[in-house]
Amino acid sequence: MSDDQQETTRVVEAIDRLLGEHDPQATDERAFLEAQYDAGLAWVHFPEGWGGLGVTPKLQKTVIERIGAAGGPIGGARNPIGYGMCAPAVVTHGTDEQRALLRPLFSNEHIWCQLFSEPGAGSDVASLAMRAERDGDEWIINGQKVWTTLAHISRYGLLIARTDPDLPKHRGITAFIVDMEAEGVEVRPLRQMTGEAEFNEVYFTDVRVPDDMRLDAVGQGWGVSITTLMNERVSIGGGTPPRGSGPIGQLVDLWHKQALDDPVLRDRVTTLWIQAEVNRLTNLRAAANRRAGTPGPEGSVAKLAMAELNKAIYSTAMDLLGAEGMTYGSYDLVRPRHALFTDDVHKNFLRARANSIEGGTSEVLRNILGERVLGLPGDVRVDKDLPWREVPRS
Repeated sequence: MSDDQQETTRVVEAIDRLLGEHDPQATDERAFLEAQYDAGLAWVHFPEGWGGLGVTPKLQKTVIERIGAAGGPIGGARNPIGYGMCAPAVVTHGTDEQRALLRPLFSNEHIWCQLFSEPGAGSDVASLAMRAERDGDEWIINGQKVWTTLAHISRYGLLIARTDPDLPKHRGITAFIVDMEAEGVEVRPLRQMTGEAEFNEVYFTDVRVPDDMRLDAVGQGWGVSITTLMNERVSIGGGTPPRGSGPIGQLVDLWHKQALDDPVLRDRVTTLWIQAEVNRLTNLRAAANRRAGTPGPEGSVAKLAMAELNKAIYSTAMDLLGAEGMTYGSYDLVRPRHALFTDDVHKNFLRARANSIEGGTSEVLRNILGERVLGLPGDVRVDKDLPWREVPRS
């Protein structure tokens, strides 16, 4: 039996034991997810003892399919930032004490958020200005973060802050795990054009963070950031849903419902279905080659393709609806508990605009792919070696 076959057998046997001992139809969701974590089926590629079995990441698809078919919960669905972005950074860069936070993260006992972007540091995250100053065994954090998804329901956040302004911008950053309920943390909603406020701006005023909640060494925050961001792009764009499901499934269903006799629109819908299937198959191949820790450029490919495809799909959906596409139910302020697409095509059309911004703008991803995959010359970076405090800022 090959190594791949042995890993597959091991995962399938673990799933069978989990379902045999914890009937998902009769087990509380949190209890089931805790048992799934203990069985090493939360992130199968994580180390044993920390929610994984140390096997290839592609076998997570088997876990999701088998548990879903049995009526079990889908791990990470209600905690997408924590599951897909923060957890890989914690398991890669964290101490055992920090890794102990993974179990309540996976069970949704603790929702997590990612605190990277700032008003003056979006696409260029490394130019961030939030300060963290050492005070004995603690760090005092001051500054503002913005576009923080689900911060309003989060217990913990993965934060990067500047700890040495005399170093170049990429080298003077340190990462921390912060308690979102700590004194001095203020979360304010950012209302979107859907009426919802899943995003937030977060203010830190003299927030004290113990040094044992520092992630990796002082000044190594950029490495933590790369791990998080590359996993973010995989998480956002690298999913492999069943053929014809998700946004493209909504578009095809709408085409049948509208029953239009328009060959031009039919051609658009067909072309988008083909593009969605090509993207899905590409993600399947990427998943088979993905390594644990910090993924390669496949996450950037998937995220870029997904963002542009979703916008095209829902723009076509609005054209299928005709005048009805100009209507929208309500712009009442809503504080959602998840950041997922819904059955409301109008809302999804508006929400899809954010796909080309969140997790790295499409322009930034094209630069990454041009430089790291195609080997094209990089943009001129005149501030790369300058101390951060000497870099001009608007």
